[in-house]
Amino acid sequence: MDIAIIKYNAGNIFSVEHAFKRLGVDAVVTEDKELIKKADKVIFPGVGEASTTMDYLRRSGFADLIPDLKQPVLGICLGMQLMCSYSEEGDADCLNIFDAPVKRFIPQKQEDKVPHMGWNNIMDVKSALFDQSLEDQFVYFVHSYYVPVTNDTIATTNYIQPFSAALHKDNFYATQFHPEKSGSVGERILKNFLSNTK
Repeated sequence: MDIAIIKYNAGNIFSVEHAFKRLGVDAVVTEDKELIKKADKVIFPGVGEASTTMDYLRRSGFADLIPDLKQPVLGICLGMQLMCSYSEEGDADCLNIFDAPVKRFIPQKQEDKVPHMGWNNIMDVKSALFDQSLEDQFVYFVHSYYVPVTNDTIATTNYIQPFSAALHKDNFYATQFHPEKSGSVGERILKNFLSNTK
């Protein structure tokens, strides 16, 4: 199976590559659009700021390529947010794969810290990315912006308010959390992506 990790100007790419190596899978980190189009599965990771990253995706042609991909695609963290319609971070129009906005967390009480950082549980899990044994398991988050619960939500988490921990539409999957940093639970989710998505 050919796995392509999209290389662009957002960090965290190599920790994703190492996560696949732990699963015994050699994923290729590449910005070659033909390799990405031909891959069996594509990973769209990211850590960074939405508006500057979207500017780069437009300049590089990835903003046209990614929504047109036909194989299973997994967006991670910023990758998930960029797959949405709009982000409040830098007032950015995004890839519009998921018809959902990305909003900044607004603390409601003194103990609410932004960013939401650390381990939190996922609930209401569904789709090929999850199985019921993953209900209420803990995964690792680092983010200041969130996607509200929508029709495309396939897992939720509660921090300040309920939000989308994962999304799915057609061949596109996405997680707000970092499966590559989520231990054995994250490995199971990555295995599900490799084995169960079409």
